[in-house]
Amino acid sequence: MPALQLVAIRQFIGGFLYVVYFLYKKTPWPKGKQWKTILILTFLNFVMSNALSTWGVKYISSGLGAIIGAIVPLWIVIIGLFRGERLSKITIVGLIISFSGICIIFYDHLNDFLNPNFRFGIIISIIATITWAFGSLYTKKKAATFNPYFSIGLQMFISSIFIFALLGATGTAVSLSAIPAISWWSIAYLVVFGAILTFIAFIYALQNLPAEISSVYAYINPIVAVVLGALIFGESLNTAIAIGGFVTLVGLYIVNYGLPKILKLINPFKS
Repeated sequence: MPALQLVAIRQFIGGFLYVVYFLYKKTPWPKGKQWKTILILTFLNFVMSNALSTWGVKYISSGLGAIIGAIVPLWIVIIGLFRGERLSKITIVGLIISFSGICIIFYDHLNDFLNPNFRFGIIISIIATITWAFGSLYTKKKAATFNPYFSIGLQMFISSIFIFALLGATGTAVSLSAIPAISWWSIAYLVVFGAILTFIAFIYALQNLPAEISSVYAYINPIVAVVLGALIFGESLNTAIAIGGFVTLVGLYIVNYGLPKILKLINPFKS
């Protein structure tokens, strides 16, 4: 099925289950300006970031997609520069190291850039990280007291409606009956583990663990993705990716170390 249809189905089911649960619990609905915040985060985090990152791995390896997804802190720092914020020396060092690691990784993919599909996958994957960075900064600025779990559910559900509408307008969706069983099992996995348990665990970690600990997974996730991609799908795992990925993650750790604590808390570094 088209990647965006996968995203829409996954977020519709996951968001629906969230919303039904909180309706059963008689949780109050958002009020006033809370809806504005939820709608903006819906667009940035799910219509753009999650959808584009999913679409991107149709054209690039899952490991490379995970490494690109980890560069969100770099965009937060760059956006801060345009807003006139000053960088600490340690943040500058981290930026240089991260950029060096990215250069090592993409040096091994120079020939792949001749492939338009590969270029497209890289571009939309990078856009996904930029929109997530803006979403993180907006969350910092407009953080509401509204239930964060309910908010995530509403964002997923509303985003699925937007994406279904886009699929309908472009006529790119396939019939649900044409989707094979293995794909439905994949969607079920993504809903249960990737949309529900993951967000519950992450928000719980944010509320109960120090920022430095709850952000550690951001550096483990790309490593796991690269290794599993190589083991399960036979994706490339060569010296350039290993060294470049390690250097990039070290630089990201240094950058993240220099970020304000609030940004470490709200930024789960898109996977």
